[in-house]
Amino acid sequence: MKVSNLSFGASSLGGVFHSIKENDGIEAVITAVENGINFIDVSPYYGHLKAETVLGKALKLIPRDKYYLSTKVGRYGKDGVNYWDYSAKRATESVYESMERLNVDYIDLINVHDIEFTDLQKVAEETLPALVELKKKGIVGHVGITDLQPENLKWVIEHSEEGTVESVLNFCHYCLNDELLVDFLDFFEERGIGVINASPLSMGLLSERGAPDWHPAPEALKEACTRAAQYCKEKGYPIEKLAVQYSTSLNPRIATTLFSSANPQNVLKNIQFVNEPMDEQLVKEVKAIIGDQMGARWKNS
Repeated sequence: MKVSNLSFGASSLGGVFHSIKENDGIEAVITAVENGINFIDVSPYYGHLKAETVLGKALKLIPRDKYYLSTKVGRYGKDGVNYWDYSAKRATESVYESMERLNVDYIDLINVHDIEFTDLQKVAEETLPALVELKKKGIVGHVGITDLQPENLKWVIEHSEEGTVESVLNFCHYCLNDELLVDFLDFFEERGIGVINASPLSMGLLSERGAPDWHPAPEALKEACTRAAQYCKEKGYPIEKLAVQYSTSLNPRIATTLFSSANPQNVLKNIQFVNEPMDEQLVKEVKAIIGDQMGARWKNS
């Protein structure tokens, strides 16, 4: 798959970061595709099926050959309660259920979602082989894994049959406050594995709005990012702009970077950000403000 440098993450369509208007969400997807974005990522977990449902309404209005579609298995939610099921049976069922919600008859990329929430051996020996069977049947095109911790991605690849994992999605580790993902790029490249970077805003840390209440980052990092955002605001250069530019412009070994917005105007802004030169001096100043919180880590939630 040849994907756009900037891609559309549909988590916002599920109201993950704040409440949305459904029609705006649908228009945001259409706007993204009409302006050159050709990779869309979602999960049944986002908004507990809401994101897939809203995205499916949008995709009915877009020719299927205009985008590549990625969704996930393993992590779910219902009636406000999160749950996890990485069994082969549930993974297989989930793919068909997602296709129905998304109004498509195949998935370009299917991922095992947030593998840290289960036994990694089970992912390698049960979940992934089930997805490979769907690939053999032409139901999915490619198979991947996602996680916050790149060490987990590496472990599963090393303990899976060669060629099983074709892509990895890692988030919050190639952005203004963290570059951990770079340490693993040689490993992925040597094995021909595509790399998807997600959340250039570090799940809201790098934004004027600030991180949502549920964000699991350490308080010291949240405070440092708040100071950095304020500094950028005073400079007349939104930290969101700098963050998106930083995540998309510096490393050709990263296939694409996912951002998420349910606002059509914000989609256009992000696309514009990528097409403008980045203020490299401001990058240095922001990193200095973040200081010893650069690379601070947290557990997924």
